[in-house]
Amino acid sequence: MKMEAQTFDLKFKLNGKEVNVLVDTRETLLDVIRDSFGLTGAKKGCDEAACGACSVLFNGHAVCSCTMLAAEAHGGSIVTVEGLSSNGKPSFLQKTFMENDALQCGFCTSGQIIAAAFLLDNAEGELDDHEIREGLSGNVCRCGAYNKILHAVSEASRNRAVK
Repeated sequence: MKMEAQTFDLKFKLNGKEVNVLVDTRETLLDVIRDSFGLTGAKKGCDEAACGACSVLFNGHAVCSCTMLAAEAHGGSIVTVEGLSSNGKPSFLQKTFMENDALQCGFCTSGQIIAAAFLLDNAEGELDDHEIREGLSGNVCRCGAYNKILHAVSEASRNRAVK
């Protein structure tokens, strides 16, 4: 028996702006962000919430958008890596990633930055290397740029200027 798709009128804040979109109830948040809004920072890596490439902030918490149904975001607030910048200019955290060459292929970078933003937003005081490694442990970098990522987040932690 073939089941017909059901749709849902999804309303939420996306990078600070109220948005409204009709979605299939089976669509993931990642697919809606990428396909309906053209925000391609979050990547589809594993489709199992194991790599962190699809990370976004949902109501202030870092989540894997590849396993979250879009309908779950109804009434909430989503911030993507694009939403961390201001007037087209990178945030301080994004700049530290660039200045520390904390990327190679760039596939994981947006997820790493979102995880770092969450970590820094919720930290009290300067983070040590162990705390940063632990906070980013759900994000995989296939290129192995971990030391440079660590340096970038450490610099941002010292300066306490995430956005």
